[in-house]
Amino acid sequence: MTLQHYIGRSAGNRGPFESIVMLRSACVLVVLLWFTGQVASQVSKLTGSQPQSHSAKEPAADPLGRSTPRGAFTGFIRALHREDFVSAARFMQLSPNQKLNTEVLARELSQLMDRYFTESLTRVSDSPAGDVDDGLPLDRERLGPLEIGDKKFDIILVRVSDPDSGLIWLISSDTLAQVPVMYGAIEKTWLERLLPEGALNHRLLGIPVAQWGAWGMSIGIPFLVLWLLSQLLLLLIRRMPAAPSHRSLVESWLVTLRWPSIFVATLAIHIVSVFFLGVSLTFRFIYVRSAGVLLILSLTWLLRRMLAIFLERLRFSMRLRGQAGTASLILLGQRMVNVVILLVAIFSILKITGVDTKTALAGVGIGGVAVAFGAQKTVENMLGGVFLLTDKVLAVGDSCCISNRVGTVEDITLRSVRLRTPEQSLLSIPAGALSQANIENFATRTKILMQAILRLRYGTTVQQLRSVLVGVRKVLMESSDIESETARIRLIAFGERAIEIELFAYVLTSDYLQFLTVREDLLLQVAVLIESAGTGFAMPTQFVYLQSESDLDGTVHESTSTQELRTSRATDTESVVKAADKRAS
Repeated sequence: MTLQHYIGRSAGNRGPFESIVMLRSACVLVVLLWFTGQVASQVSKLTGSQPQSHSAKEPAADPLGRSTPRGAFTGFIRALHREDFVSAARFMQLSPNQKLNTEVLARELSQLMDRYFTESLTRVSDSPAGDVDDGLPLDRERLGPLEIGDKKFDIILVRVSDPDSGLIWLISSDTLAQVPVMYGAIEKTWLERLLPEGALNHRLLGIPVAQWGAWGMSIGIPFLVLWLLSQLLLLLIRRMPAAPSHRSLVESWLVTLRWPSIFVATLAIHIVSVFFLGVSLTFRFIYVRSAGVLLILSLTWLLRRMLAIFLERLRFSMRLRGQAGTASLILLGQRMVNVVILLVAIFSILKITGVDTKTALAGVGIGGVAVAFGAQKTVENMLGGVFLLTDKVLAVGDSCCISNRVGTVEDITLRSVRLRTPEQSLLSIPAGALSQANIENFATRTKILMQAILRLRYGTTVQQLRSVLVGVRKVLMESSDIESETARIRLIAFGERAIEIELFAYVLTSDYLQFLTVREDLLLQVAVLIESAGTGFAMPTQFVYLQSESDLDGTVHESTSTQELRTSRATDTESVVKAADKRAS
């Protein structure tokens, strides 16, 4: 089987199934992380420090979420999106003069952020103390900068004390003082320069229809271009002057990676283009977060496909070198790396969606301890599978005997070894149980033992015996399929029913089908030699014992069957004696 067949089987032909498995695994892990996060939060509540005294009443948490820089900034954006300028003013440190123009300042600052704020919301500090390493005073936090032409504008948050909510973060009055000047330097976007002014007045869901059209084109055009490029590349590969096997291999790689690559590249181009469409900051944050989740899923899909191609090629080369154990170990490593990739993708999605990954990691640690106690057998089986492969006891494709069950190793997973039996049933053996089982690996042998007991009939003369022994020994010595150094044919016993001769020889092959062919040919030659020597194999003999019948007076009489059997035996014995005398004369 060629390499492209392996790759096609492992990566290219399992797209829908792989997607279902990935989705199912992702759902299970998300539920597990949520559950363990809840456990971690409950533990932190139970182990947290209790208040020392109730004499000094602490202020309640700010209901507007201004306790952290991220909460203040997102709350201000939501208020602007609702055009609730009364609520927006609660996020601004307004001077007496600025309070007269609160709505104008809020609108102008909103347009500045919609056009020029490109920083990710997740980069804004979510700590009540803010970012203490930004080089600013501890009561200051910098967002941005907003680059307007050759000017840069920073949004500065200031931490103040509120009598009702305690320490909160507000947009500083110094930042608000620069807003009118920076608003006058606003430049038109490429969409505003391209379309007439009236085309931007028609809105759908609060967004101009022209921007919706540009949004659709930012998806459709890259997708169409990338698809055409992939088709052109596929056509060039099919016509390149190379060996058919190499051409088929490269084509299988392209087919395997084409759609994941198209999705990743299209989403990356689309996400970047969204920042230049001039859409509102609220829409951009929500949409980019959703598109980022799709990008991570597509990137995970692409990485898994690339990993499958690389490791399948490596496994194929290991098989060509006869290192089947290393190939199986690579397969196990591939599954573990896939799990790691999936975990990283899930944590990245959680971080994008705003979930505290530190709590999730703490929950994973607590959940890991609980799982370790509740799934000891699973852990034992997983470690057993790892040790089984590292010790190179078994490999995929090996014929073996495990606990008196013979079969071919079809797969070695993190939990079990799957054995295909001669009855074509699939036997799953836990990897942990293999440490206590007897394992006989037939794939490691370089020769196969052939051993048989030849039973010749009585009446065979010594000359005939010697003729048979010499003839069989000559066949063993002259055969290229037999190991001549260890082969032997010996008279071992005069049994009760036959003269017994032992045939012992190693067939120089590891292929069982070839061994059967060699053994059949050798046994036929032995049968010819025995016939040509004038003797034959002993006939199987049975002895039947019948119980006698007694009369009422105690006299013992033999049954008719017993009498007939004795007569038959006497006749047979007389015939044998006459035949022996005839041969002797």
